[in-house]
Amino acid sequence: MHDGPPPPPRTPGTPHAPARPAHWRRPVHLFPGQGDFSVSTLVGSAHTTPGLRTALREVFEQVDTVAAERGLPELGPRLLGTDPPSGRALANATTGTAQLALFGASVAIHRALEEAYGVPSAAVGVSFGEIAALTAAGVFTVADGARAAHDLAIALTFCPGGLTALACSERSAQTLMEEAGATEAVVAVVNDERSVVVAGPVATLALVEKAAADRRVTAVRLRLPFSSHHPALGHAAWEFAAAVRAYPRAVARFPVHSAVAGRRYGPCDDLAARLADCLVRPAAVPPVLRQVLGYRPGVLFEAGTGSALASSARGALAQNLDPAPPVRAPLAEPDFPW
Repeated sequence: MHDGPPPPPRTPGTPHAPARPAHWRRPVHLFPGQGDFSVSTLVGSAHTTPGLRTALREVFEQVDTVAAERGLPELGPRLLGTDPPSGRALANATTGTAQLALFGASVAIHRALEEAYGVPSAAVGVSFGEIAALTAAGVFTVADGARAAHDLAIALTFCPGGLTALACSERSAQTLMEEAGATEAVVAVVNDERSVVVAGPVATLALVEKAAADRRVTAVRLRLPFSSHHPALGHAAWEFAAAVRAYPRAVARFPVHSAVAGRRYGPCDDLAARLADCLVRPAAVPPVLRQVLGYRPGVLFEAGTGSALASSARGALAQNLDPAPPVRAPLAEPDFPW
């Protein structure tokens, strides 16, 4: 893939650029965690979507100042250049590199969506995605958000264990853990009625995965070398909160809802402590999705490279009696109307 001048902007309504639906007003932006980050999708979309490419360049100019400050390699020129790194290369790079890439990508995707569809009526942050959501809302500068993302990456190196996704409900996951005798495992994230993530020591997760196989429940170990959303990680959470507390914050441009706090953040919240809660407390996606329906959004957009959060949102919102707004994952949809 070569890095040349971007193609001319496509006008809405042409065969190559579907018209933007008029009813997609008051969007809500969804910021995912670390389990669904595709570098190849990001790079490919940047080459075909001029607005996204511009946003990525602008955001990573600021992210890379923090990368240099923290002794990490620059990311913007590499992601937008002729020889972009693979996801594996980012994962194997210096601690924090992958987290800075994900953070910058989410903020840039948000900016490109905002340029196309206007300021969102609200945002939902899931786990690591809370940092990008708060940055998108202007609570943190891009540089301080990047610093917080790197701080969390460092904290996670002191969080041994792992995370396993189970294709079942929270109640079924609890039953599996009890049957397996996995007393050190906990439900870390509830995505919807058919998908949860459990956290714990690696040996404990192996017991859960064996019990899942016996019950023919799909279990997939996430490719993340750490645990999270586990009550045993209190010391790492304290260290992370102490680091983030040094960064100033501003008034949010739009409401930000937390899947861990289970509510909208307010001006009196100790955001350093609340972000640190993502290390020790579970995240529940469906309740905050139902909360943001109160803004009467015309559409929900995933501000990430994948579609897992969008899929969970569709499943969760389908439980409501009223017709749910559409949920779109722009980078996972080749025909998305930018």
